[in-house]
Amino acid sequence: MHWTDESGAPYGHGMTPADTGASTTVGAAASVSTPDVPGTPDVSDSRTAPGGPGYRRMSLALFLAGVATFALLYSTQALLPLISGDMGVTAGDASWTVAAATGGLAVFVLPMSALSERFGRRTVMTASLAVAVTVGLLVPFAPSLPALVALRAVQGAALAGLPASATAYLAEEVTPRALVTAIGLFVAGNSVGGMSGRVITGWVAQEWGWRVAVGVIGVVAVACAVAFRLLLPTPKHFTPGSLRPRVLARTVRDHLADPLLRRLYAIGALFMTVFGGVYTVIGYRLTEAPFSLPQGVIGSIFLVYLVGTVSASTAGRLVGRLGRRGALYLGGGTTAAGLLLSLAPSLPLVLLGLVLITAGFFAGHAVASSAVSRTATHGRAQASALYQSAYYIGSSAGSTVGAMAFHSGGWAGTVGVGLLAVLGVVAITVAGSLAARRTGGGVPARA
Repeated sequence: MHWTDESGAPYGHGMTPADTGASTTVGAAASVSTPDVPGTPDVSDSRTAPGGPGYRRMSLALFLAGVATFALLYSTQALLPLISGDMGVTAGDASWTVAAATGGLAVFVLPMSALSERFGRRTVMTASLAVAVTVGLLVPFAPSLPALVALRAVQGAALAGLPASATAYLAEEVTPRALVTAIGLFVAGNSVGGMSGRVITGWVAQEWGWRVAVGVIGVVAVACAVAFRLLLPTPKHFTPGSLRPRVLARTVRDHLADPLLRRLYAIGALFMTVFGGVYTVIGYRLTEAPFSLPQGVIGSIFLVYLVGTVSASTAGRLVGRLGRRGALYLGGGTTAAGLLLSLAPSLPLVLLGLVLITAGFFAGHAVASSAVSRTATHGRAQASALYQSAYYIGSSAGSTVGAMAFHSGGWAGTVGVGLLAVLGVVAITVAGSLAARRTGGGVPARA
């Protein structure tokens, strides 16, 4: 399998940054810089590969971390109609219980990534999960919507230590050719967490209410957090960095100066705008005529997340066959087709539309997030943190704007917001291809 960059050109093989269309400061992260000293071993030779010692434990640990992260982060999303009814608020008001969590994550992901550079990926991920699950056990007792939103914001801020640290951990500990697959498994854990959290809360809430439902998710997340800490191997290739603000600012500035990274950040934000809007609003649509589904059945709709588990875990093969650009086009096209199909007043067609939206989103997200880790040669946690920040800003925007569009224009309004975001993904990918050709690195992506 040959890895390709956004333009379809292969990574490595003696190519310089100019050859690949990447910047001179941030190149392909397929290797870690080592001193030019005779006898210095190639760090990539000692990294974990599929089938190697500890790979399964590492994959399972980060899979469980992904499950806990998404189960907690979106624990109220399937319950928004019940929260609206219980607290007497509108869909837009209730959507803040989702937007506050994702917004808290977006704001704190960069500071948390800096802590992971200094104190270690595993330490920060463990502490983040510990705080998040503790808050998760308090959420069911929120006396009002403002208190609930505040707790969710704290929970999101705590979870900020997971995404960027996890991808940086994998970039350091896994062989370059296995990186997309390894990150795909972490993203697959996100999809399983999102799915199971929504399905469980849907059926539990139907019998005992939304407060008991989010309490159950808190207990499940505690179990995942304990298993994660017991399973995750001690990192072997982590080198502590500096917490000095100037160093952090310079690292962030380097990443934001790289046009390829900027495009990847925007793509992640736009994909998540679609996903956040669709899954925040879908519960309201399905409770209304002509569907009028009960809460338990609406929760079960989120079983389509299993499709995301498959598409995320196969992202590496997509990139190998189509190149990064081709994989992003495929993800965007699949998402757009799903949005259009979901407009039909037929439940089977709506479900098929959700399947396509989910498959396209998770494939595009896995491709873009792994590309960030492969591109950054230094400050990987910050590079990943900037991606995660953009990604969750997209989630917050999608949740809020999607709910507002639904309030004013129904489901068609939410679909319109999603189609505009997909169009943005396509435009940015085309712009990246043109930029690569101007620098002499553009070759046609393999079909």
